[in-house]
Amino acid sequence: MSPSRPAPAQSIAVYRAAQFCATDGANMGDALSFAAELVLDDTYELTPTAAATRLSLLTLTGNRLRLAADTEGGTPGADVHLDSALMLMSPDGQIHEALVLVEVDSIGHAAGIYLLPLGALTPRIGYRLVGIDTENTRQKFGQVACVSFTRGTHISLGTGEMRPIEDLRVGDRILTRDDGVQPLRWIGQSTLRAVGDFAPIRIRAGTLNNEHDLIVSPDHRLFIYQRSDEMGAGRSELLVKARHLVNGDSVTTLDGGFVDYFQLLFDGHQIIYAEGIAAESMLVDSRTRSVLPPEMSAAMGEVIPGHSDLPHAGLDLAEALLDRPDAAALLRKASTR
Repeated sequence: MSPSRPAPAQSIAVYRAAQFCATDGANMGDALSFAAELVLDDTYELTPTAAATRLSLLTLTGNRLRLAADTEGGTPGADVHLDSALMLMSPDGQIHEALVLVEVDSIGHAAGIYLLPLGALTPRIGYRLVGIDTENTRQKFGQVACVSFTRGTHISLGTGEMRPIEDLRVGDRILTRDDGVQPLRWIGQSTLRAVGDFAPIRIRAGTLNNEHDLIVSPDHRLFIYQRSDEMGAGRSELLVKARHLVNGDSVTTLDGGFVDYFQLLFDGHQIIYAEGIAAESMLVDSRTRSVLPPEMSAAMGEVIPGHSDLPHAGLDLAEALLDRPDAAALLRKASTR
């Protein structure tokens, strides 16, 4: 494979360390810190006024993360390290997972500590720290970054058949937009709590000319070809994140319970067809590589970030242009004229 373009920035919702403080235990009164300074059985609470901020992260070679220019929190250009994965127990016995990220300055000193919950946390509720994992943090982060389809999604094969994703097998020949029919190289599957950044997005039938509901992970990008530039993007080809289309009506967040997620991997990053909608396949980069089987990850060598040089870079539609309740309707109108 040839050298590739950088992967797109990933947006994650985090809390600053000062918003998650120990209310009981050895570190009582202190804000969240690194794994080395945390003590099991300490209890932490979100402050009453805690509000999540979004970090925009770029993936660099060598498993490095860097804050992008459009980040809401932190300093653009600063490096970010994955410190640890935490297990927190609420008073009702429920386990909540969260990741600790550390922003560092130009000389390697900590400039900020952030908590990335993998589910919803509630202010004024005490969460007891029952686990600290420094070995599997990157794999947990990779699950957040993976774009995924849900069980029951119909994928278009090269024969014209639309097959449920759970019935696909490695080697099946899938229809792609750019490269015709391509063999499926790997299928990932995980069952996660459908909360926070893991809560899937439902695009109701007909919203984007899809025959059935399409349910995908929040950052899954859909490909739109505009016959008229209704969105003011200045180009006809667009990639749009599902989360940016949520309007409470035709596009909604399915928060609660559990969700079966599936990832589809090809030799390169592809645009495939799910419920008739053009949508991206899994993109391998420093974030998502950790979810692959070790032998497959090793076989890919250093062809990251972004394991393909297909012409998808630069197609992302700015969130600001989608910040309107009729965004999905406009995209449907633009693609059917």
